[in-house]
Amino acid sequence: MIDLHLHTTASDGRCTPVELVNRAAGAGLTVLAVTDHDTTAAVSDVQRLATARGIEALAGIEVTAVEGGRDVHVLGYFLDPDEPALMQFLNAQRERRVVRVRLIAARLAELGVPIDLPALLDEAQRQSGRSIGRPQIARALQRAGHVADTREAFDRFLSNSGPAFVSRPGSSPEDVIAIIHRAGGLASLAHPFRTRMDARIPALAEAGLDALEVYHSDHDAVAVGRYARLASELGLLMTGGSDFHGEPAHGLEPGAATLPSAEWRRLSAARHRHAAK
Repeated sequence: MIDLHLHTTASDGRCTPVELVNRAAGAGLTVLAVTDHDTTAAVSDVQRLATARGIEALAGIEVTAVEGGRDVHVLGYFLDPDEPALMQFLNAQRERRVVRVRLIAARLAELGVPIDLPALLDEAQRQSGRSIGRPQIARALQRAGHVADTREAFDRFLSNSGPAFVSRPGSSPEDVIAIIHRAGGLASLAHPFRTRMDARIPALAEAGLDALEVYHSDHDAVAVGRYARLASELGLLMTGGSDFHGEPAHGLEPGAATLPSAEWRRLSAARHRHAAK
């Protein structure tokens, strides 16, 4: 099984690298990619641990672009996690995340549901390169007793239409595609059914988008068929994965959504062609 969308504690996942690899091995994965938000801090550990378990592990990432006040997530695969321009870009991304967390915390306090912001920021800063965002705020709301679980936190406060939502400045999807390419990677638009920007996908393909995440835990059979056809029409590759965070409220495990072997072979072949350019 091939799962190319997994998260660790380096961003908003609940599993450490060793816990993630153990869960992946238990699920029978043969290929995986750690795709933490705006950080590659866990990549080397996951690759080392996965190799020891006989699992192929790609260097990956999920980079947050911004368009029309909305987050647009772009997955990067096969990239160099230490490429200097990428590192500089990600440092700026993480700094913007901290600013946003402070603003959201202030709104929550105004709404009468304060969180322990210093503890939240300290937790994020203990690990170099760690990324922080709304899922960690959701857990802080749960720890404070304001919500029963993280799903309720998003439903009541943190969703894009929620009273504590704060939009962020950020790079365009085209700029994010370019920075992933500069680091030697292939760029895939994450969970397009959730993003709901189908009309923009042809322009992103023109700008160099390499793939669509056709297979995802949010995609039913109709959505899979829709995005598979769109990928074929635009000459894009396909990626897929569970988007596993280890979040009990989500009920997902590694391998909950996987990439078919034939599409993995196409993606892997494209990596070698891309590296030869």
